[in-house]
Amino acid sequence: MKYSKVFIDSIGYELPSLTVLTSDLEEQLASVFDRLHIPMGQIEALTGIYERRWWEPGVNLAECAAKAGQKALDKCNVKPEDIGMVVYSGVYREEFEPAASTMVASKLGISEDSIIFDVSNACLGVMNAILEVANHIELGHIKAGLVISAESAREINELTIKRLLEGGSLEFFLSSIATLTGGSGAVGIIVTDGSFGEQRRKLDCAVIKSASQFNRLCRWGMEKLQNGLERMFMLTNSSAVLKNGIILALKTWQSFLKTTGWTINDIKRTICHQVGMAHQNSLLKALSIPLDLDFVTYPYLGNIGPVSLPITAAIAEERGFLKDGMKTSFMGIGSGLNCMMLGVEW
Repeated sequence: MKYSKVFIDSIGYELPSLTVLTSDLEEQLASVFDRLHIPMGQIEALTGIYERRWWEPGVNLAECAAKAGQKALDKCNVKPEDIGMVVYSGVYREEFEPAASTMVASKLGISEDSIIFDVSNACLGVMNAILEVANHIELGHIKAGLVISAESAREINELTIKRLLEGGSLEFFLSSIATLTGGSGAVGIIVTDGSFGEQRRKLDCAVIKSASQFNRLCRWGMEKLQNGLERMFMLTNSSAVLKNGIILALKTWQSFLKTTGWTINDIKRTICHQVGMAHQNSLLKALSIPLDLDFVTYPYLGNIGPVSLPITAAIAEERGFLKDGMKTSFMGIGSGLNCMMLGVEW
C-alpha cells in the first residue's frame, strides 16, 4: 500500500507514575524461584527489562487515552472539530461495550460527524488504526483522524504472580515470562492530509504479511474454571514466537524494501515494537540492520503492547534520535502471527 498525502502530525503519550522494578517482581516470586530451582535475576537477564510502569489501581483507561489524545492535539494545529475519524486500538479494555473510542471522543469534544470505532490486532493494533485513518485520507473521505490506545499490564501480572505462588509449574513460569515484562501507557496520534501546517513525517507505504497458522503461540483471554467462574490468563510460547516471527519479518522486510524502493543504506532509523532484548537483537540481525539505527525503550518501559512502538517513536524524536528527513521504518510483529512495516519519511 502506497500513500501520497498522509502525514503523522503529532504523537502524544501518557505514562503512569508508578515504576515497578523487575527485581521487585522477582522478590514477590522468591519462593517460586526457590521451589523451581531458578536463580534470582533470570527475568531481567532473559529480557533486558529492569523496570516498567503500572497505573494506580482503579484508573480509567479511556481517560488515560483521552489525556494522550489531548496532548497530541496540543502539539499540532488540528482541532477537535477537524477530526473525521477516531479509532481506539487497544488490547486491554474495561468494558465490551460501548466502543472505547466513543468515550474518548466524548471527552475530547470530537464532532458528531466523525467516524468512531475500535479495532484490535494484538500488538499491531495502533499500526492498523493508523492505516484505517490513512486509507480514508488517501481516498479523500476525511482530512484528519485520531488514533488512541491505552494499555494496562498490572491486572494480568498480579493474577499471574498469584497463580505462580499457588503452585504454578516450571512450564507455566516459562509461558508467563512475557506476561511479566508488561508495562502500561497510553498514546494519541494525529494523522492528516498535510493541510494543517508543516508537512513532516510523511507515510510512504505499509506492507503486511501474516502466518495465521501460528495463532495459538500467544494468547490473552478468559478461561472457565471448574467452579463455573472465569479468570484472566496470558500464555506465550516465547521461543516459537521468536523463531516464526523472525521468518515472517524477513519476508515482510523483503517486500517492504521492494515496495518503498529504499535500500538498507537509505534507512536511517528503525522503530520496532518493544518486546525485549532477545527479540529486538534477533530481529535486527536477521534483517541486517545495524543496532545503532534502532531506538529502544523496553529496558525501562517494558512491553506496552500496541502503544509501545508509537511511544518509542515519540521519545526518540524528543531525544533527537529521529530528525527531519530521515527515512524510518516502523516494524511490528503481533501474535496471530501478523507482521507490519510502515515507511515514514520523518
